[in-house]
Amino acid sequence: MPETGQTWRRDFPAHPAEAYQVREWAKIRLHHPDAPQIAHELFVSVLGSGTESVEMTLSTAGPRIRILAAGSVELSILHSHGPGFQIVSGLSAQSGLNTDGQGLWALLTTKDET
Repeated sequence: MPETGQTWRRDFPAHPAEAYQVREWAKIRLHHPDAPQIAHELFVSVLGSGTESVEMTLSTAGPRIRILAAGSVELSILHSHGPGFQIVSGLSAQSGLNTDGQGLWALLTTKDET
């Protein structure tokens, strides 16, 4: 049986004050307690690269949630593997750097794995 899901995409200005909007946007659309924090950390990491805007993408498919933050500038090692990304890695099932090096993603699951 194929899984169904939804995808939302939104560009945010590359300004620290937008982090609150990113958290709220993720909280409204994704029913996972860690989703707002993960979206925030991904946004802030990409924001630090000097990009002019950050494209956020939220996707669901069955029990999986994918959060992506991408800019127009390649991320340095500090932004792609810094303290914020350590938080993302700890809260998500999987996470990584986009193949073009300009964004970060995280995968969460809504399955109860206890």
